[in-house]
Amino acid sequence: MLYQICHGAVSFADEEILHDINFEIRNTEKIAVVGRNGCGKTTLLKLIHGDVELDKRDSDEDIFIAKAGNPQIGYLKQIAFEDPSVTLEQEVRKVFASMERRKKELEAAAQALETDYSEEAVTRYTAMEEKFKEDGGYYFEKEYDVIIRKFGFSEEERKKPLSEFSGGQQTKIAFIKLLLSKPDILLLDEPTNHLDITTIEWLETYLKNYPKAVVVVSHDRMFLDNVVDVVYEIEYGTATRYPGNYSNFMERKKENYNKMMKDYNAQQKEIARLQRIVDRFKNKPTKVSMAHSKEKAIEHMVKLEAPDRFDTRTFHANFQPDKETGNDVLLVTNLAIGYDHPLSTVSFDLKKGEKLGILGGNGLGKSTLLKTLVGQLAPLAGEYNFGTNVQIGYFDQQMAMYSSRKTVLDDFWDEFPNLTETEARNALGAFMFTGEDVFKNIDMLSGGEKVRLALCKILKRRPNVLVLDEPTNHMDIVGKETLESMLKDFSGTLIFVSHDRYFVRKVANRLLVFEDGTTHLYQFGYEEYQEKLDREAAESGDDYRKNPAALGGAISQNGGIQQSKGTQETGGKKAYYNPGKERSKIEKKVKKAEEELAVKEEKLDALKQELLRPEYQSSYSKLTEIQGEIDALEEEIMADMENWEALSQQLEELEG
Repeated sequence: MLYQICHGAVSFADEEILHDINFEIRNTEKIAVVGRNGCGKTTLLKLIHGDVELDKRDSDEDIFIAKAGNPQIGYLKQIAFEDPSVTLEQEVRKVFASMERRKKELEAAAQALETDYSEEAVTRYTAMEEKFKEDGGYYFEKEYDVIIRKFGFSEEERKKPLSEFSGGQQTKIAFIKLLLSKPDILLLDEPTNHLDITTIEWLETYLKNYPKAVVVVSHDRMFLDNVVDVVYEIEYGTATRYPGNYSNFMERKKENYNKMMKDYNAQQKEIARLQRIVDRFKNKPTKVSMAHSKEKAIEHMVKLEAPDRFDTRTFHANFQPDKETGNDVLLVTNLAIGYDHPLSTVSFDLKKGEKLGILGGNGLGKSTLLKTLVGQLAPLAGEYNFGTNVQIGYFDQQMAMYSSRKTVLDDFWDEFPNLTETEARNALGAFMFTGEDVFKNIDMLSGGEKVRLALCKILKRRPNVLVLDEPTNHMDIVGKETLESMLKDFSGTLIFVSHDRYFVRKVANRLLVFEDGTTHLYQFGYEEYQEKLDREAAESGDDYRKNPAALGGAISQNGGIQQSKGTQETGGKKAYYNPGKERSKIEKKVKKAEEELAVKEEKLDALKQELLRPEYQSSYSKLTEIQGEIDALEEEIMADMENWEALSQQLEELEG
């Protein structure tokens, strides 16, 4: 065990964020922490890193954090460069200060061997060299070069001072430093944000082969499928461990819930069955003891609780356009996009109802294209023309960074002043701004909440052409799945940029791919695009592309064929099974069994009364005869009761 939290809890301002958390990191595990926005995922990373402390609690349970040795824990929590005037290369190479020193010491030891041939000197040099080799001393320069290139920095940029890089680029530089420092436990919070698909694919392979432990918080489902082998879900303040990747976690979670619900329902049925026996026979003198035993069985039963429902709260709204466009929505002809110089030249057309996903590396012009199409940037050359009745709804990825002292309600009202307060609050409520949430200042909202507010304002206008730039950034997985579903059902036309491969795969039916100043239009979605790349890789012998871990591959899904509830296989032929008809038959049998039981119980009561008649008290033979009839009838009643119980259970199963 490398690291362990036992029964941990964390609170902020008297609000408990994490409750009774049990969490383990074993050796080189690759662990995902998943859950809804605000559930405490980042808090857990901060707890592991030591930025927050466990609550002090009066409890009989052991509450502690345990570590094996003193593991180095690396966490990219904020960008903090001491001197922004140093170059990218100088800053990153600070990671290798110790390795550079050891390299010089090794060179000095090797030089000393030219004059000192003693066994002691040779032994010392051999030990130093083996340790240097073990710690990667012979390939750290190569690794530095590869990672710098994979994160998109050119030879020229390595010489630029840190102050000349954007905030996103500085985040990448800090990330590079973290990877190269190789901590024993690597903590990553949304590492794929702001990375292009090529870099994400490389990072997947790097982390999968990372020789130490990784704990990652991410909403990128394909990334999690390709990297992790353990998933912890935080829900309702506690953490549950699932072995396997994200897809396996979803299957296991569903299975666990179904099993718990099945066990709960089975117990409830058993309690109901026992209670029926108690109710039926508790006033029967000869069955009191049996009824009492069944009552005791109910009392002593360890009662199961119904499992908590999945936390599936999400936004919803009328996503359909106010009016329809013509069939020809957009024609782009030799459109040169950029600021002071062209980043790319683009040509494509878009028909009504098509959903165009735009892919490509950072800085190639994807967002620039969208800004040009919505009129925020002038084209450098070429032209674009929208068709008739086009109403555009534009989502900019910077909307999640929007800052304001206004409340959510006032901000929304500023754009829709003609709405009543009830109408405004209903619109906001559809995007999960309910109750006092509407009085929060915009500055207090999370990134995910700001995205929801932006989408709420866009969709209130009911546009027929949506232009979306990274709409899923800052969204949790349930939010992404909701947006996927809404966009798939959207009857208008969609143009969107996304680095979330799963999202692209689910939504896009056409692709526009940016590659070094050129663009390629494909009349198919992401899955077919991946297959094309795989074929090309196989033909060219590209091992990287052939490696499924590098590519990402398709999300593994249960493709098994489920047998229809309406048919059963009988001897190779389909026999059609009518549940309604079967239920009716059993209901009749239950009714008949109850009627027969009632007749026999009346007869039994009559025989017992007859046994008490004064004229029979002196007739031993008559008493023996009546008692024999009573015993035989009681046996019949017990057999009939068992049959009635079995039929009743069948009926309950059909109704359930």
